Formats: sequence, structure tokens, C-alpha cells
Amino acid sequence: MTYDYVIVGAGSAGCILANRLSESGEHSVLLLEAGGKDSSFWFKLPVGYVKSYFNPKTNWMYYTEPQAELAGRKIYAPRGKVLGGSGSINAMIYVRGQAKDFDDWALAGNPGWGYHDVLPYFKKLENHPAGETAYRGANGPIGITPMKPDAHPICDNYLAACAELGLPLSDDFNAAQFEGAGIYETNTREGMRSSSSFAYLHPAMGRSNLTVETYAHAQKILFDDAKRATGVVVRQQGVERTFHARKEVILAAGAIGSPALLQLSGVANGTLLHKLGIPVVHDLPAVGQHLSDHLCASFYFKANRPTLNDELGSLWGQARAALRYAFTRRGPLAMSVNQAGGFFKGSAQVQHPNLQLYFNPLSYSIPQNVNAALKPDPYSGFLIAFNPCRPTSRGRVEITSRDVQEAPAIHANYLSTQLDCDEAVQGSHFVRKLMQAPALQAITVQEMSPAQNVTDEDSMLEFFRQQSGSIYHLCGTCAMGPEASTAVVNHELRVHGLQGLRVVDASIFPNITAGNINAPTMMVALKAADLILAAPLGRE
Repeated sequence: MTYDYVIVGAGSAGCILANRLSESGEHSVLLLEAGGKDSSFWFKLPVGYVKSYFNPKTNWMYYTEPQAELAGRKIYAPRGKVLGGSGSINAMIYVRGQAKDFDDWALAGNPGWGYHDVLPYFKKLENHPAGETAYRGANGPIGITPMKPDAHPICDNYLAACAELGLPLSDDFNAAQFEGAGIYETNTREGMRSSSSFAYLHPAMGRSNLTVETYAHAQKILFDDAKRATGVVVRQQGVERTFHARKEVILAAGAIGSPALLQLSGVANGTLLHKLGIPVVHDLPAVGQHLSDHLCASFYFKANRPTLNDELGSLWGQARAALRYAFTRRGPLAMSVNQAGGFFKGSAQVQHPNLQLYFNPLSYSIPQNVNAALKPDPYSGFLIAFNPCRPTSRGRVEITSRDVQEAPAIHANYLSTQLDCDEAVQGSHFVRKLMQAPALQAITVQEMSPAQNVTDEDSMLEFFRQQSGSIYHLCGTCAMGPEASTAVVNHELRVHGLQGLRVVDASIFPNITAGNINAPTMMVALKAADLILAAPLGRE
């Protein structure tokens, strides 16, 4: 079968592309998704991600290779395998990043990607209750909900503690003031998850010119003799099918899936392809390189007053929260557990915020078994987590076999630079200093972990090595840039040296953004749709 556009991956980016490219009715669009539909109520319920966190039916459940600088541990890297992708299973925090992140994209040789270039696309995404402003949009499909009105009362103690230490406060991380402490926003609408699947794809699925194929796992991209992408081979329910593209093939399979599919298709470093016996279509050495991620560690505390542990730690409390949600669409089930936090400078030497904090009015253990849920600790507790905003360690993603069913190797290379080690220590110092503020001292019985195990800078770094984990912001593996030797796509997101092929997802980030990456990924898709539709016949 032949379509104008074939999109591989129905994640945060792919769903937006499918909507925008089919909107006029002029183009036939095929959207391919390796997972299934997001019809379960758990994908609509904001805290439903606790059911998908460790579920192989809806989650690729990747792990990195053993990390030399993290005590040899393999680090969990969940990725969505369902309509909506990782945007259907994430914790829904809506943060764009700071202006410098995107200005750096432009400075790296990518015209049109500076902050003032991308701001209109962020605004176009959003349906913000405060209305249209210079910084916020009010007419977009993605629902935005400030958590401040319903945040747990102990979040006020966190904000007061920041004020006591002279730290700035921010009413809106996505407006004029990025730096400071505040309450996060979520991409929810009327108490329901507002993923790009629900907001963009579902309203478009009735269009006659849009076809969505689920359980369709892409095997390889097809090319003609002129190195033009002409289609995609998929395996669907055990049957191999081929779909052709008149105009473009667009990869939106994510920071793991997109480089892996390029490599399987013969577009990658020639040495890797020769080793695996894959014919070289185009030697492009940066495919799978430049992997970036945010690495996070948590401090746990016992409180002297009720927290969400008390509300959600018993069947009665869960039932009460469920009833409140059913009748009002409010309460803890309508929110993220990551309620408060902010962006701060970890030292006087940095010019821009380099640490992100999460203040969670819930402390919990991470599930280690398939289909297990997050479990609140058996005491009134809270946690403070931090991650450096712009880590400089770079890893890579490489397939290890011609078998598409075999997960690619993720060499994350965490803590491989001195700056990243220094900022891990900075973050620990910051949390300890914050906890000395009277407003937090007033609600704290004791630090449960790491407690006495961390007393100086050496033990702070060792704690980070032993306990930190990914906060699931993998990006950069098909980086955007002007040179084919160091990048995969140009500023129009076309793959260097090939025709009819683009990559549109978090893998194109030239550098990781300061904050959660779902919002910038959706922005990339919205801007990419304009670039694609502006191209004459989708050709160079």
C-alpha cells in the first residue's frame, strides 16, 4: 500500500505529525505503532503510570549496559509501547526548558531553532487556563493544569524554606522566570491525561486520509538507487507487510527506536554495519551517538505530619481518593506525585540554573517486579530528588544484531565527565542546605536515606554512583546539526545525505534541555509539521 507520508512511531511526536499532515485532507498519511491502543482507563487516569511503569505490554522496558561509573549497575530506561508512546506512561510534568537551551540549538548551526523561534510552537500546543499571554497559549489541544491549587499542604513548607534561604520563587517555569522554586504544571485536562495521542491523534482518527496501524513493528526502511527512502517494512501480528511513501518517510520512534531502525536499515557508522553484516546504504557515523539523559538521586525523609503516604498507603485511603476523583476529577489521583520543585544554581560560578529539584509529598519504593505498582513507604514521608540540568556525559545506542526483536545496547556513559561528577555533589549539598531551613525542619522527624551514610563530598559522590537512576529523558541520538560527520539531521530534520527521510522526535535534540523533555518533543513535532508541509512535494 502507498501513502504520501509514512510515520514510524505514534509517540509524543508521531501523534502530532499524524494530525497536522492529514489536517488539510490533501495528503494520505500512515502512522505505524509497534504497541497497541491506549484505550484502557489507566492511560486516561493521571496516576495510571504506576500501572505501566513496569509492564512489558505497554513498555519497552529497556536497560542500559552496566555503567562503570554507577557501580556497574544496569539502569532502567522505560519507553512507551502504546499509542502516545512515552507521553502515555510518563508523570506528565510540563516543562519547556530554559531559553538558553534553544538558543544553544541555534548557535550549534541550526537556524530557526532559537528560543524566540520555538516559542510560538510551544504556545500553539497549549490550552492554559490563565489565557493567552506573551509566554503562554490558550487555544492549543494540550491541556495544561497548574497543580498549585491542589498541591499537598507540605509543599507550602518547601516553598517557605526556599524563601527563607533567599532563593527565588517562580509562579510559572514556562513564562518569564525559569529560575526558582514553584509548583509544577501537568499536561492534563479536566483531571485526565492530555497526551498527544488524546489531544491530537484521537480527534484525527476519523479522517479518511489517515490510517493508523497498531502492533506494527518496523523492521527496516526501504531505499531506491538514488538513496531516497521509499517505504517501510513492518512485522504485524506475525505477518510481514510493506508500506510505500510517495513523499517522505518520517521516523518518530524515539531516542532508542529511531537510531536503531536507521542502523538496521543500513544508515549508520559503516564499521558497525560491516560487523553485523548489514549492507551499507549510507555511512553516517553520528547515528546513535550523543545520547544524553538526566540522572537523578533522591533523599527520603520521615515527616511529623500526614503526607500522601497516609492518603495512599491503605486501601481505605485509596478508596477515598478514588471517590474524590470520580466525583470531582481532583485530588491526588488527578495529579503527578512530582508536585513541587524548581530550577536552581548549584554554585555562584554558574550563569544559569543547573539543578532541577522535585519535592514529592510522597515517599515510595520502586517496583522490581512486572506489573507491580509504586508502593508508599509505611510512614508519613516525603522525598526530595535532584538532577543536573545539562549533563555533559554522552553515550550511544547501537544494535547488536540484525534481529529487530533484540533490544539495542544502550551505552549511557553516565558520570563520564568531571562536570557531571561535580554537579552530583552540588545537588547533594543543595538538598542538605535546603533541609536546614526552619520551614522544612518544622515538618521533619529525620532523614531516612541516605542519612549518616553521606557526610562529606566523597560520600555524596559515592551515594550518587550507588543510588542514582535515569529520570527517563533520553535524547540526542539523531542529533540536529549542519555537519554529517557529527550530526544525523539538518535544521529541517532531513537525514544528511539521503532524500525523503526525516527524524522528528527527542533524538534530534542537539543538547538536552533543562527540565522534562516531553514538552520540547511535542514542540519539535509541531514545528516539523510546518517544515514538511512547506516543502514542495516533500522533496529537497
